[in-house]
Amino acid sequence: MTSTVPSSGSSLLDLAPVIPVVVVHDAADAVPLARALVAGGLPAIEVTFRTPAAADAIRAIAEEVPDAVVGAGTVLSPEQVETAVDAGSRFLVTPGWTDRLLGALDASGLPYLPGVSTTSEVVALLERGVEEMKFFPAEAAGGTAYLKALASPLPRARFCPTGGVNASNAPEYLALPNVGCVGGTWMLPADALAAGDWDRVESLAREAAALRG
Repeated sequence: MTSTVPSSGSSLLDLAPVIPVVVVHDAADAVPLARALVAGGLPAIEVTFRTPAAADAIRAIAEEVPDAVVGAGTVLSPEQVETAVDAGSRFLVTPGWTDRLLGALDASGLPYLPGVSTTSEVVALLERGVEEMKFFPAEAAGGTAYLKALASPLPRARFCPTGGVNASNAPEYLALPNVGCVGGTWMLPADALAAGDWDRVESLAREAAALRG
């Protein structure tokens, strides 16, 4: 299985060099935040299930920002998969996976990026036909050196490294042949979100979108 985005046919990993990882505390912020990211060139937006506002935020983005490809992150259970689908998610991301969770991801019909941090996990997913994955926590799990070592023996596997990825090291990840995009939060500084400074978010998103010209 490859992670193709419904209605576009393109891989989730190829939509933009960076997938913003968004933690929404107030669902009212979701739409202006998403519009700023899309305007900056980052249409794929991962809203994490780390706050009670996540499902409402996904729903609002799905309904009001048609150019966004909104997905759910930190998906940990089949129940959260169902919630994400009901809210209008177009893709799913997990920090890790189990057989039960993978079954729910598959049954959802949505593209998904299951999290991996070991070679055995990558091989197990390849056995199941899953070729696109989240590498998490990227820096703590070995960073670019680890992914570079996987490229030759496991050429079918493609990754979205997330966790410790920032504006400084993102180009190193994006230069690897088995990395399609990276996930990060640096274009979403806490002070800008608190102030509703969407122009700053858009500017930082534009810089991130230009990392792979």
